Amino acid sequence: MEPRAVEDRWRGLTSSQAAARLRKDGPNVLPTAPPPPAWRLLAGQMVHFFAVLLWVAGGLAFVARMPELGVAIFAVVIINGLFSFFQEYRAERAAERLRDLLPRRATVLRNGEPVEVDAGGLVVGDVVLLSAGDRISADLRVGVAHALSLDTSTLTGESVPESVGAGDDAPAGTFVVEGEGVATVTATGSATRLAGIARLTGESRRPKSPLTRELDRVVRSVALIALLVGTTFFVVALLVGTPASAGFLFAIGVTVALVPEGLLPTVTLSLAMGGQRMAARHALVRRLESVETLGSTTFICTDKTGTLTRNEMSVVEAWTPDGAARVSGRGYDPEGSVEAGEAAYPALRGMARAAARCSTGRAVREGDGWVARGDPMEAALDAFARRLGVDVAADERSALETRRFPFDPHRRRMSVVAGDKLLVKGAPDSVLPRCREADGAADALRKMARRGLRVMAVAARSADGIPGDAGGAESRLDLLGLVGLEDPPRAGAAESVAACRGAGIRVAMVTGDHPETARAIARETGLLGEGGLVVEGGELPRDEALLGALLDRDGVVVSRVAPEDKLRIARALQQRGHVVAMTGDGVNDGPALQQADIGVAMGRSGTDVAREAADLVLLDDDFATIVAAVEQGRATFENVRRFLTYHLTDNVAELTPFVFWALSGGSFPLALGVLQILALDIGTDLLPALALGAEPPRKDALKRPPGGRHLVDGALLRRVFGVLGAAEALVEMAAFVATFVAFGWRPGEGFPGGGVLLAASGAAFSAVVLGQMANAFACRSTTRWPGSLGWTTNRLLVGAVATELVALAGFLFVGPLASLLGHAPPPLWGWAVAALAVPAVLAADAAHKASRSGGGKKGANAPRGRAQSPGR
Repeated sequence: MEPRAVEDRWRGLTSSQAAARLRKDGPNVLPTAPPPPAWRLLAGQMVHFFAVLLWVAGGLAFVARMPELGVAIFAVVIINGLFSFFQEYRAERAAERLRDLLPRRATVLRNGEPVEVDAGGLVVGDVVLLSAGDRISADLRVGVAHALSLDTSTLTGESVPESVGAGDDAPAGTFVVEGEGVATVTATGSATRLAGIARLTGESRRPKSPLTRELDRVVRSVALIALLVGTTFFVVALLVGTPASAGFLFAIGVTVALVPEGLLPTVTLSLAMGGQRMAARHALVRRLESVETLGSTTFICTDKTGTLTRNEMSVVEAWTPDGAARVSGRGYDPEGSVEAGEAAYPALRGMARAAARCSTGRAVREGDGWVARGDPMEAALDAFARRLGVDVAADERSALETRRFPFDPHRRRMSVVAGDKLLVKGAPDSVLPRCREADGAADALRKMARRGLRVMAVAARSADGIPGDAGGAESRLDLLGLVGLEDPPRAGAAESVAACRGAGIRVAMVTGDHPETARAIARETGLLGEGGLVVEGGELPRDEALLGALLDRDGVVVSRVAPEDKLRIARALQQRGHVVAMTGDGVNDGPALQQADIGVAMGRSGTDVAREAADLVLLDDDFATIVAAVEQGRATFENVRRFLTYHLTDNVAELTPFVFWALSGGSFPLALGVLQILALDIGTDLLPALALGAEPPRKDALKRPPGGRHLVDGALLRRVFGVLGAAEALVEMAAFVATFVAFGWRPGEGFPGGGVLLAASGAAFSAVVLGQMANAFACRSTTRWPGSLGWTTNRLLVGAVATELVALAGFLFVGPLASLLGHAPPPLWGWAVAALAVPAVLAADAAHKASRSGGGKKGANAPRGRAQSPGR
């Protein structure tokens, strides 16, 4: 704003006054708690329960004279700790992004002259000059406004810019879309509304993800079992006369062998693979745990604009006293059609010309398409006028604007004087009562409202002798017509909402937009059914228990929400046991995104604050992408269960020799030693387990509810101990005994030692490895025969199993390695029995699946819909 445009009474502060207030109130910066030091974050990742368990296991490995295992375990802890540290460090920067909304410079009046100052130097009482494009850096009170319009979407969630006039507030964090103004600073720094949102974000503590809670449960259970088993075998060793020192080392080895060293890397890889697949489908994962959390989601709170809709306003219907019209076209492209009676076209053109002259937003070509420049609604009116053949630019040159009454939220209309006409545009209930005649308009308005269109009324009058105030000027109008605009739903939005219902996920629309607009889109997308609940944010119960009970249903629409409302909604639904996904794009959404189990931010339209506070960023802002991410999340959960099934099956086979040894009082020799078990866990099992973590989602992943979210449950344990583990252990012990028989041993005789025992142990070791190779394919599904899935459809698994076979050969035939492990290659008879582990495991698995599916043809085909269902 030019200095001459500022009235003399707006002189601002003197330099000395500003300096004194700056010393008193402090700089205009958002308050931030000092972030925790990096060393503390890193230490936290190294001392949580699972990390401590692995540190102890590694230490015990050194005590047991197994340094290789100790080094491997320590490496796992450090690598996973560093990864988690970097993820948490990025999360801590979310609140810092709020400061990016404050500009570095602002134009103020100091000593009566306009000067540019650092935004941090603004103080209460400063007079700020505003112009289009300015970011507002402190809470202001507007004193003078010339067609001043603010984008407040980052604070209010409103998708349409808001016009402000003298006496209105202009909060920090918003920016000027159009017009000019003079305003006074009313609050800075920690006293601003933006600072209040920052505090809410800081107070919100992200709950543990479902996967984290489950892993904690599994790790604690495994740790307890490992300690109990180790203690038991130590006691048994003492009872059978083993020296205490040897028994202690023996118990330590068993305990270490039971610790799932591969759990963290397998889970991390599974999450990373899921994250990569989500990225390919336009969903960027910021926290790996969020991959699985999406699969656990039971309630999605989604925004409307840009997520369920295209974020493209367009005129689709118009009415004039001379006739109505249907309008079609693509976005803001001026090319389109207007279908109306011949007699209505002159009236339609006149109305469209007036609407465009009352607008500053324009449809402009950008690249190969057309986009909105300024207010999207006004850009749509501009495109509508062009579709009717109106040359808006030529009309502006021929009938110059001489006066403007900006939009006022109280008047809910605006007007301009162009040539000899006063042109008015505004809400129908504001404009129609000021028209001399409006026959038929009420009926047309009702019809448009039923379709959920946003309706604008356009009117005019002669500019001769109009009063100087807006209220007087905008009277005795002649109605030109009504314009109906819509922001159409995205293609596939209805299918995505239906897919959520099929997956047992409830969906609610939580938006800052008008309730009628939200209602219409919710109906078009199938989110809101007959008798569905539509409620405004101001009507929500204050009690969170009542709020949760009100919203805990499918197909709810909450409009006109405030930042605190979204935060309360997330908490209320979580208190009712839901895993909540919350979408958002503005600064106001930060606290809710952080509180939700899975915060989803918009990549195109979202602010940095929203993206930093979120777990998932939608690169295309599309609701369908959330559904795709949920599908991948469920697959990730199943992949973790596959690994656990695979690993626990191996544990059954590894512990069986110790059970035989303990039950025989030490007379039955150990088929496997501690170092052999460690070789199985790290040398042969790790790669297939990692490959199982990379299984892609099944086509039917979204055709079941998200219930049964335990990683280890009764069904998994029954399959492990009663089917897969039992078959593997049976062949293992058979190969062990068969090797003794091949060397001439007979029942009732003492077992030979030396080379015979080494060869028998090699046969048992081979049986376990071969059984695990078959087990890897069996674990791909809980109900389908591996052949029906395709033996080579998981190429990583094929490569891993091939590598496992090579590792087996190395462990048996590389002399020093075999000697270290305490076994030797088995004889032909031992190999023959050990090889039976492959068909035995596959046959036991097939029989189990057939019995659960009913057998016959149904067993081959029906499981497709249940293959990914945990515990089924």
